[in-house]
Amino acid sequence: MLIKPISELTAEESARLFNRSAGLSDVMAPVISILNDVRENGDAAVRKYTEQFDRAKIHEIEVSHKEIHEALFSLDKNLLTHIKKAASNIRAFHEAQISKDWIKEFAPGLKLGQRITPLDITGAYVPGGRAAYPTTALMTVIPAKVAGVGKVIICTPPKSDGTVNPLTLAAAHIAGADRVFRVGGVQAIAAMAYGTETIPKVDKIVGPGNVYVTAAKMACGTAIDFPAGPSEVLVIADGSARADFIASDMIAQAEHDPNAVSILVTPSEELGEQVKQEIENRLKTEERTEIIRKSLENAAILRGTLDECIEFSNKFAPEHLEIMTGEDILGRIRHAGSIFIGSHAPVSAGDYASGTNHVLPTAGYARTYSGLNTDHFVTKSSIQIIEKNGLDGISETIVSLAEAEGLFAHANAVRIRKK
Repeated sequence: MLIKPISELTAEESARLFNRSAGLSDVMAPVISILNDVRENGDAAVRKYTEQFDRAKIHEIEVSHKEIHEALFSLDKNLLTHIKKAASNIRAFHEAQISKDWIKEFAPGLKLGQRITPLDITGAYVPGGRAAYPTTALMTVIPAKVAGVGKVIICTPPKSDGTVNPLTLAAAHIAGADRVFRVGGVQAIAAMAYGTETIPKVDKIVGPGNVYVTAAKMACGTAIDFPAGPSEVLVIADGSARADFIASDMIAQAEHDPNAVSILVTPSEELGEQVKQEIENRLKTEERTEIIRKSLENAAILRGTLDECIEFSNKFAPEHLEIMTGEDILGRIRHAGSIFIGSHAPVSAGDYASGTNHVLPTAGYARTYSGLNTDHFVTKSSIQIIEKNGLDGISETIVSLAEAEGLFAHANAVRIRKK
């Protein structure tokens, strides 16, 4: 774990903290090879790579309705209730995001507007295999359905016996997925991008994944949500914050993946020391210690003035940003995927049940991308309703600009209407 003042970071240390997308180029060649194979050979290639990477021989690529219903009935009823509660909160949050059609008269005879059209079909990638991520099924399918997408399919890796985790299947059903396929990795992205005999070609692919999945999304040529790599949290906290809360949140982030990143920036040297000690104490009792210890090699506790902490955060553009300060600094935050304010707002709340989306840009992409939301699943068309007096009001401007650009036919298309 890196522990030092922000102002004393070396060029090498800064590069390690800020250059988090490194690694994509290292895997791009094999990823492109798999993409091309699936594009040319369809289901046969999908089955081949599923056996190679997931150690699963699959005959039926699509999960049947029977399997999905069996999964629903197999789950503990209490757990099913909580999945439904999380789904309800996620649905309510995303319903509040919906954009509406509108038309407004901007001048006599000149009405302009916007038409919102949902995509026809989207594909959601839900990581799986050795673990289950039912909430990712909720987070990727529900916004699409709320936005009005016609069909939403899910691709998720099978276990070695060829089955899909019942938690994922239950969540897919509750979220409203139309079809589910037992395919993961690069071959899943390729199948959704190009279509196979079984898996339909989609308009857009969304959802998180490892470096191979991210590289495949970026290289496949189909519209995607955004690049997403290893998860990360940055905490801005002052001396008023509780060290045990911060340590718990950093460890929770480290639990995700050996490449996950957890950072605390604070004006308080005392708080930094307390958090470091809390982390060391808690590691003695955590269950996923091996993963956590490896991940904490990427962690940092950095000191600086509050201004330096905010500047560092905006430059880092974290996937998750927790703010635990006595001073309200939200107005000074520019770049973050999802923001959690206060001592009782852990990232876990957004990961599971508050209702906000946990599919978020990482590796600094929060500077230019928004977290998954309903706008990812629609197109927006401009509308012009122009009457004669409306065209008269802008005709001289059109003609002047068209001729200045040397596009005389454009100008004539207006003149002919004025005769």
